[in-house]
Amino acid sequence: MKVGWNMGNTLEAICGETAWGGAYTTQKFIDSVKAAGFNAVRLPCAWDCHTNNGIINSAWIARVKEVIDYCINDSLYVMLNIHWDGGWLENNVTTSAQDAVNEKQHNYWTQIANYFKDYDEHLLFAGANEPNVDNAAGMTVLLSYHQTFIDAVRATGGNNSSRTLVIQGPSTDIEKTNNLMNILPADQIADRLIIEIHYYTPWQFCGLNEDANWGKMFYYWGKDYHSSTDVTRNATWGEERDVEKYFGMMKTKFIDKGIPVINGEYAAFRRNLNPPSDQALHDASIEYFHRYVVNSAVSKGIIPFYWDVNMGLFNRSTGAILDHGILNAIMQGAGNATDISNETNSDIPNEFRLEQNYPNPFNPSTSINYHLPSNTFVVLKVFDILGREVDTLVNRLQDAGNYSVQFNASNLPSGLYFYRLDTETYHSTKKLLLLK
Repeated sequence: MKVGWNMGNTLEAICGETAWGGAYTTQKFIDSVKAAGFNAVRLPCAWDCHTNNGIINSAWIARVKEVIDYCINDSLYVMLNIHWDGGWLENNVTTSAQDAVNEKQHNYWTQIANYFKDYDEHLLFAGANEPNVDNAAGMTVLLSYHQTFIDAVRATGGNNSSRTLVIQGPSTDIEKTNNLMNILPADQIADRLIIEIHYYTPWQFCGLNEDANWGKMFYYWGKDYHSSTDVTRNATWGEERDVEKYFGMMKTKFIDKGIPVINGEYAAFRRNLNPPSDQALHDASIEYFHRYVVNSAVSKGIIPFYWDVNMGLFNRSTGAILDHGILNAIMQGAGNATDISNETNSDIPNEFRLEQNYPNPFNPSTSINYHLPSNTFVVLKVFDILGREVDTLVNRLQDAGNYSVQFNASNLPSGLYFYRLDTETYHSTKKLLLLK
């Protein structure tokens, strides 16, 4: 697994696939996820409301199987979990609820594991999502839930005897996991457990959608992305140094000891801002956050899974990419090729490609790359936000091949610009942000 994606608000919706604004999942859509550069999918899933007297509904588990098969057909790794699921486990990591929760945990995972026991190593199981644990007593109870999960899966035999299983740190919080998760549950086979944590730090930037009495929303994140005019919205904590600190904890605690770690969820969501807030700088901050977080995780051996919902990165009905900036940032951070076009494949000849400039934002120069499938006349120009031409980078006949052109903006003011590639049959425009 290299870089992962969450099919959020879908199979875990209570009680149906489209109940939380998702779309009915198809093979065509999963094909789009694969084409975008992801090679692993996390499937948050609800089970409790799809049962009758403790027996999982046959139509529901068959539907989950269909979605898993879509992923397997594309050679994607798939991580299937029991998600929040009404909170029967998540909100009950207590000694008083321990026996009842363990009974349900054993029952559900016995059924799920039996149903999927013939699948190969591309399918992983995850025992929970974000179990609410704050102290050592809760950690002891959580370890019993993990042990029940592992024992139930292993007992079903088949490929489950050696299947990779994912267990969650307390609250999937990095600091709590570092402080409290000092032992792991027992497993009959070595080296088949993965630790899962989540990362939404700082929440004022990643997810807070209105000012709270404990803190205001942050619009700008990163040492080079603070606003000089909207200063009360600059992040005051949780920036690059904290990313390194937190992921470094997981590397030291687990990865350096041969225990893999998955960052099962991370994201920072765009906001639509009004003046005097700086929309372009906010958008650049959002993309920088994703690029930095992914790169830091990957560099330490942590596998990142982006949290996504319908109409976020993708239109789940059509498979169209809706947020090229975040997608490119993720792939750049992961070290993948960044060739995501603004158009869907049906809109352009298959071999033409104009890439997102990198770095973006930039100062004072950036690289623009493109691919030509045949000899053609090429015009590549840069425009300001009012549509005025500021530079012509290419204006000539070119042979088929890959090209890289440097754009130097040392004589231009900071701001949002656009670059446009035109040939006889292909036209594409992308944004670039100059920050000085």
